[in-house]
Amino acid sequence: MLERGIRVDKNGALGFIETYGLVSVLEAADAMCKAADVELVGYENVASGLISVVVRGDVGAVKAAVEAGIKEASKIGKIYSSNVIARPHPDVEKIIAKYVIDW
Repeated sequence: MLERGIRVDKNGALGFIETYGLVSVLEAADAMCKAADVELVGYENVASGLISVVVRGDVGAVKAAVEAGIKEASKIGKIYSSNVIARPHPDVEKIIAKYVIDW
């Protein structure tokens, strides 16, 4: 559904993992996508090697994906933070749109 030109999924969620280094964030992204039916939204290389990855899907899938991503990525590097936002406000999409991977 589009609301003011922004995609809104009333049953959706966003999931985030922030870790140090490309290898561990790739491991997190791979584990998240394999663990549940989620869409890889994008990533952001913040600073000093901190990298965040974002997925979206239904709440249960995103929770499972983030848990799996944390488990696998922590074998390689340190997890600095993670979060799941259930039913994010439509305005949050304005921020998320900045990190979308354009294929």
